[in-house]
Amino acid sequence: MHGLGNDFIIIDQRQNQITLPTEAIRRLANRKRGIGCDQLVVMEASEKADVFMRIYNADGGEVGACGNATRCVAHIVMKEQNTEQCTIETVSGILECKMEGDHAVTVNMGAPRLSWQNIPLSQEMDTMALSVQMAGLEPPLAVNIGNPHCIFIVDNVETAPLEQIGPVMEKHPLFPERTNVELIQVLEPRKLRVRVWERGCGVTESCGTGACASLVAAVRKGLCRRNAEIILDGGSLSIEWRREDDHILMTGPIAYVFEGAV
Repeated sequence: MHGLGNDFIIIDQRQNQITLPTEAIRRLANRKRGIGCDQLVVMEASEKADVFMRIYNADGGEVGACGNATRCVAHIVMKEQNTEQCTIETVSGILECKMEGDHAVTVNMGAPRLSWQNIPLSQEMDTMALSVQMAGLEPPLAVNIGNPHCIFIVDNVETAPLEQIGPVMEKHPLFPERTNVELIQVLEPRKLRVRVWERGCGVTESCGTGACASLVAAVRKGLCRRNAEIILDGGSLSIEWRREDDHILMTGPIAYVFEGAV
């Protein structure tokens, strides 16, 4: 499945649990010698929600959140149960999901984490302006949406060197768990253009948590409304950061590619 080109191998292990060593995940994720994906997602039984979703990046490392994958898994579960709502448990918490027509889903991503301890950063720092020097760029912001994000506000995301910035920041000592990296350009108060470097993957066409983090960063800087369209390489997501409970709602499409057995 994929969400705006952010693609996933989704393995259903709710009945039969199997071991997936890191090397096996890397082989499956390899686009030349395996199936190919940005993330491998495992559906497991849950006592707290309709399903437990475990997420691995293409390099085999487990991560706490993936917004686009959440929509895809939610769609599978809601179709199975013939319902309009479901809950998904992740290592970062339980997410509430709602069907939006035949091929779109809204996910309540919860509240963003903004303190330096919760990103997490390796030292105390203002998350509105990290003490990081990248040539020609203003200091980035940091936001955690179940996983860490480092966000640069730029004049033009099409010409900014994401391929150079991404790998440097992903493994910067300031981020002990590594980080995703976003470059954002404010087009209008309700429209942002965003490009993403995902930790363990590289440049991806879309990132749901990255879209959420980008909106939060732009709002904190006073550059964007709390409800906006986020335009990624693979398409657009609608993101709302609610005032009443601080929760972020992400709405976007899902698509099935194929089913099979490995």
